[in-house]
Amino acid sequence: QRQIGFAEAESAGKKRVTKRQRFLAEMEKVVPWSRLLSVIGPYYPKGERGRPPIGLERMLRIYLLQQWYGLSDEGLEDALYDSIAMRAFAGIDLARENVPDATTLLKFRRLLVEHALTRKLFDEIGIELCERGLMMKEGTLVDATIFEAAPSTKNAGKSR
Repeated sequence: QRQIGFAEAESAGKKRVTKRQRFLAEMEKVVPWSRLLSVIGPYYPKGERGRPPIGLERMLRIYLLQQWYGLSDEGLEDALYDSIAMRAFAGIDLARENVPDATTLLKFRRLLVEHALTRKLFDEIGIELCERGLMMKEGTLVDATIFEAAPSTKNAGKSR
């Protein structure tokens, strides 16, 4: 069993769950992680030379945080240092490791763009949400929410 860090221990005792924590807990459940990883996996460096790459799932989680919260690479790096909820979602323990720097985040984003994977990723997430009868409402940082789709909402096949 993994030992929790000081920041996690401190936040575990608080009574209020933040909007960000609720949103990320919901995303943890609804994002089709294995499907997304299989989309990116063939293109992700295997670490055969140079420094070993950061785990693919961690980089994907960090990338999704960037997209959901509309952050620049530098802003995302800062947010990961500042936000316990974001670090927990990304699986980063500051007592054992550093947050990936902005250059690493940029390289991952470029990899996705070079291989036209960004649309595929969000299509997969959209399909999963639709199958669960959910929709994502885009907005500002704190307004990203998941809600049940109205019964009259039609899916891509124009059926209910």
